[in-house]
Amino acid sequence: MTIDAALLAQGMSYEQFKDSMTRNRDVVETNERAVALDPGDVAFFKALPRPLTVIALAEDWCGDVIANLPVLARLAAATGKLKVHVFDKSKHPDLMKRWLNQGKFESIPVFAIFDEGLRELGALIERPASVTTKRAEARLAIYASDPSFGSPEASVSDLPDETRERLMAAITKMRADQKPWADAEVVRALRVIARPAASA
Repeated sequence: MTIDAALLAQGMSYEQFKDSMTRNRDVVETNERAVALDPGDVAFFKALPRPLTVIALAEDWCGDVIANLPVLARLAAATGKLKVHVFDKSKHPDLMKRWLNQGKFESIPVFAIFDEGLRELGALIERPASVTTKRAEARLAIYASDPSFGSPEASVSDLPDETRERLMAAITKMRADQKPWADAEVVRALRVIARPAASA
């Protein structure tokens, strides 16, 4: 699929995407308000010689979209150097096929960054690997902290209600505690992708 102006015109702005949401808009906007951008990252993007285009594949049910799209949107608003075009994954299967996770999984969000000539610089798929690793380690630690949680490989639906609620509360708290760091990792990953454009 060719990435050109005609395709980009089919995308939504971040605000239009929020208006199209049928669920989780309140969580997206809460996350948006919570994003704290590092001044050095803002300065890096502001100093880019030309704006970059970002194709974002998203859907409103996805936890990683709800967590990470607001980070991209805040960065774009703060710097004026990222032109974000949001596409609903389910309505654009050809785009989704272009950025399969590990070549086989339809993971979202996808943040694909292009230079002024619409040449792809790279893409962040789902979340930074560092976030995946740290979350997995923290999840294992939660399970290890209480034998009643059972095995991390078992289905949580098999747990008694009270135990399942405690486990889910612990996991939710862990993700909330990690959020400032995870947001910064998203920005760091986008900065790495954009770096070649800084010297172009």
